[in-house]
This record gives sequence, structure tokens and C-alpha cells, in this order.
Amino acid sequence: MASLQLCLPFSTTSRFRYRPVRCANERQALFNRIAPVYDNLNDVLSMGQHRIWKRMAVTWSGAKSGDNVLDLCCGSGDLAFLLSEKVWPTGKVTGLDFSEDQLSMASSRQDLLSKVCYRNIEWVEGDALDLPFSDCFFDGITMGYGLRNVVDRRKALQEMFRVLKPGSRISVLDFNKSTQPITATIQEWMINNVVVPVASSYGLAEEYEYLNSSIKEFLTGKEQEKLALEVGFSTAKHYEITGGLMGNLVATR
Repeated sequence: MASLQLCLPFSTTSRFRYRPVRCANERQALFNRIAPVYDNLNDVLSMGQHRIWKRMAVTWSGAKSGDNVLDLCCGSGDLAFLLSEKVWPTGKVTGLDFSEDQLSMASSRQDLLSKVCYRNIEWVEGDALDLPFSDCFFDGITMGYGLRNVVDRRKALQEMFRVLKPGSRISVLDFNKSTQPITATIQEWMINNVVVPVASSYGLAEEYEYLNSSIKEFLTGKEQEKLALEVGFSTAKHYEITGGLMGNLVATR
């Protein structure tokens, strides 16, 4: 049985159990708190499988050499680093997040890893609902564990559509809201009995207890497809992965 990826979304709940966060300052404070242990927890709780899921998401984005691509809600940079390997040597990657500490971690990793291709990454502090880029600017966009908890999912997709070039794709990786009762039950059990206890050992139990409620309030794959088409994407397909525990939306402008 696969463990669950612990990637936090672009916005999340506060340290008070299951109370939705509406204040940007609260969301930023939470991301800043978890930044030092973020990568380690992801590896522990997914048994390294999150790296496979992220490679799949990058492949689905269609990123290729010479492209100008965006990793939205980039966190500590995993997807951005994978994208840089795809678009190198003449392409460019922008990693955007609203957490200063997460971006600092991403920048530190960039310096530490010191691969030549990673020099094409620029880190930008910004808002997924108000992207600081012109229309039709990017050849591809990835988003890892962000759409589920942004305040306005339609607006987030509209912004991705706006800055994406015609014919290009977005690839959105996240937990899957399964319509299968057995899968949903397994997912909930693993969060309660694996994710939260492990996070507790890092002193972050309350920061991660939001996961079950956020998944229940998320869109199913079909609903994500429908929303993407409504905002203007020409095609949209949601893929279930890891037995339906995770999902990836691929949409073409």
C-alpha cells in the first residue's frame, strides 16, 4: 500500500484544527514554519514515491528544450528542478510561491545542487490568483498540491489559462478526491494513522490535520475537467494515479 505525499498546498488551514484559513498572513506563516522540514517529511511519508508522481506531472506538461515554463506554488522547488532539466539549455523556468521561507529553501537547494541546468531557474514571490506575468507568456505550467486549497480555484485556472500560450498545457498534481468509497476510506485512514502521527513527531500535527477535510472539499477529477473547460481550455483530462490516491489534471489551451 502506497504512503501519501505530504506536500502542502498553496493555501491551507491554520494551526487550529480544520478551521479554513482566509488570511494570507496566516497561510504565509504556516508555510514559513514548515519550510525547514518540508522536504524530509515528503520523502518519509511517501516513501519517496512523490518523486515519481512529480516526474509524471512534468512529463504531462509537455515541457521541452527551449521552453519558457512556470512552476506554480513551487514550494522548495522539486517540480522546478525537474522542469529545468527538460528545458535546458536554452529554456527558462520560473518558480512562484507566496512563502518567502519556501523560496529561500528552493534557492538554497539550487546553490547546493549546483547543476548547470538549474541556473535557468528564477524564484518569484507572488500570488497564484494574480500572476505577475503578461498574457500568453509560458509554454507550459505545472502546479503541485496547490489547486486543492487556493481560495478561488476558478480564478487560479483562469490565471493559468491567461498566461499560457495557445496550444500549451498545464499539469496539476494533487491528492485525488476519489468517488470510490474503498479508496476514500484507505486515504482517510492513512492520513489519520500515518501522516498525522509522523508530522506530530516534528511538532506539526495540527498543521497537517487539515488534509482530510481539504480533500473532502476538493473537486473530483470530473469536476476539475469541467471547470478547466469552463474557463476556456480546449481539452481537459484528469488521470488517477497510485490506485486513485493521487490525481493529475492535464489541460490544453
